[in-house]
Amino acid sequence: MTDATISRAQEWWARGAHFSWSPGSEAAPVRVFHVELGDPAAPALALVHGFPTCSIDWFEVAERLSTRYRVCLLDFPGFGFSDKPRAWGYSLQRDAGLLDHYLARIVGAESAVVVAHDRGDSVALVHAAAGVTGRSEVAIDHLVLSNGNMFLPLSNLTDAQRLMLHNPEILSQLTPELFAAGLGAVAFTPPRGPDHPEVQALAATFAHCDGIAVLHDTIQYLVEPSIDEESWLRSLAATALPTTLVWGLNDTIAPIRVANHVWHKHLMFKPGRNAFYLIPGANHYPQSDRPDAFVQTVLHTLDSPAEVSPGALDAAFDAPVLVDRSRTELPDAAQLIAQRAPSSG
Repeated sequence: MTDATISRAQEWWARGAHFSWSPGSEAAPVRVFHVELGDPAAPALALVHGFPTCSIDWFEVAERLSTRYRVCLLDFPGFGFSDKPRAWGYSLQRDAGLLDHYLARIVGAESAVVVAHDRGDSVALVHAAAGVTGRSEVAIDHLVLSNGNMFLPLSNLTDAQRLMLHNPEILSQLTPELFAAGLGAVAFTPPRGPDHPEVQALAATFAHCDGIAVLHDTIQYLVEPSIDEESWLRSLAATALPTTLVWGLNDTIAPIRVANHVWHKHLMFKPGRNAFYLIPGANHYPQSDRPDAFVQTVLHTLDSPAEVSPGALDAAFDAPVLVDRSRTELPDAAQLIAQRAPSSG
C-alpha cells in the first residue's frame, strides 16, 4: 500500500467507532462501524452505502456536507469495518431496521435527510415503507436515491455479480486487491487503477474481517428486490415524502434507463416535492467521480423552491442538470400549445 492509501483507510477508521446491535434472538450481535461529522446540533443527514463497498464511498462528500448537517454514516454488517460473520442472515430488511436503530438510538435523531446509493437505495426504500406503517422511529425529511438498481429488469448485473450470487466457489480465487481493482476499472469515470488511493482503500475495507468470504451471503440481497421492488416503489409513490433521483450519466451497471423508469412510473406524478437530476461525467459512483457536483445537486434539491425550472445548475459545460420536477398532471398537446400561443394584438 502507498502512504496515501494507508492514510485514507486509516483516517476513516480513526474518525469512527463501533456499537453492538442484533436484529433479535435469531442472530448473534455484531459490531457496527459508524462515523459522525459536523455539529451534533445540526439536522441529521444519513449517507447510506451500497454493495459491495461501505461508508468510505462517501469519503469525498461527507466533509463537504458536514458544514451544514450532522452527517451520519455506518457500515452495514458484512461490509467495511463492521463485523462479517458467515451465514448471519444478511438482508435489506435487517439493514433497514439497523438504519432506524442507528439514527434513533445512536445518533439520537427524530428525523433525517437520507441520501442513498446502489444497494442503499433499496435499504432506504424498505425504511421508507416501514415509516408508512409506523414501524420506524425516525422520520425521513427528504429521500435522495442515486445510481442503484431499484428496478432489476432494466439493470445490467455484471458477470462478477452473477458468479458471486450463484457460484460461491469462485470467491476462493478472489483477493481484496483483485476485487477492488475490478471495481476501479468498470464503476468509475475515469477508471481507477490498482494503485489509486481510492481503489487501495477499498481493498483495505474488503480485507477487514475477511470480507471476501461473505460476498456470496451479502449479495443474496438481490433476491429481495426481485420479489418486492415494485411494492416498495408503489409505497413510496403514495406518500408525500420529498424524493430526488440523482444519477451519474455514464453508469452501465445501473444505467440511466433505470432512473427514467422509476421517475416516469413512480415519481413524476407523486405527491410532494420530487426531482430528477443528472450528473454528466459521473459513473456508478457519482459521489466519488464528481463530489463537488454531487454535493451541489444534493443542496440544490434540498434548498431550491418548488417552482425552479429544469436546466443546468451553473454555467459550466459539465454542470449537473435538473431534468424534471414532479407535477400533478400532464397537459395534452393542445393545452400546451394554447398556453404558449402569443396573444393577438
